[in-house]
Amino acid sequence: MTYCVAITVDAGLVFCSDSRTNAGVDQVSTYSKMYRFGVDGQRQFVILSAGNLATTQAVISRIKKDIKELAPINLGNVQTMDDAADYVGEINRSEQEKHNAGNVATFEASFILGGQIFGDKPRLMLVYPQGNHITTSTDTPYLQIGESKYGKPILDRILQPQTTLDTAALCALVSMDSTMRSNLTVAPPIEIMMYQTDSFVLQHNRFDEDDEYLRELKRSWDARIAEAFLQLPAVNWPLQMNDGYVQN
Repeated sequence: MTYCVAITVDAGLVFCSDSRTNAGVDQVSTYSKMYRFGVDGQRQFVILSAGNLATTQAVISRIKKDIKELAPINLGNVQTMDDAADYVGEINRSEQEKHNAGNVATFEASFILGGQIFGDKPRLMLVYPQGNHITTSTDTPYLQIGESKYGKPILDRILQPQTTLDTAALCALVSMDSTMRSNLTVAPPIEIMMYQTDSFVLQHNRFDEDDEYLRELKRSWDARIAEAFLQLPAVNWPLQMNDGYVQN
């Protein structure tokens, strides 16, 4: 399974992904699901992937090839983030059609594309298997692919447009920790990338399974949740049971 999340705030973008690939209980592998493309000072893109591994690798290989061979449309010359998302979506759909021909198995893949092109603002796009895409909104300043449900509550409660990049990065890591706690198919190494608006420079970090920071983050989060729970107001019981009847 996979969990990837990307966050947009006024200060910039944050990307976070795990590295677990699972094709069965006895086929567990580690593959990075985070890819960077760009030119310092001009444009930066980050792509997160989820879904069929063969499809995601084929899509990324095609993107790299188009850049290297200066294809008429590639991430080095698209004019807008919408154009970039359309381009990735078209490659994704093409690769799926190639592999799906005559096969019963599904080869679907989804991608989160984020970044900034000089002259435009930073943006995030979720590219669906069908090739179309959506972006974030004021009420939902993040995108998720893969095992998304466990890490969603912290994102909804904390993120605001004015949230700092450091806080957004911490929020992404807590979201990832919550997902790993509830789903064993999501696992380290964990990669996180941060992009400050108009900087055209990406900051990257990777945490392995035995990383002390990940352990301390988990311990601290568990302790703070337990502490907060114990400080919640007690349940008010206005009704009493008597001989099977409810009395006010």
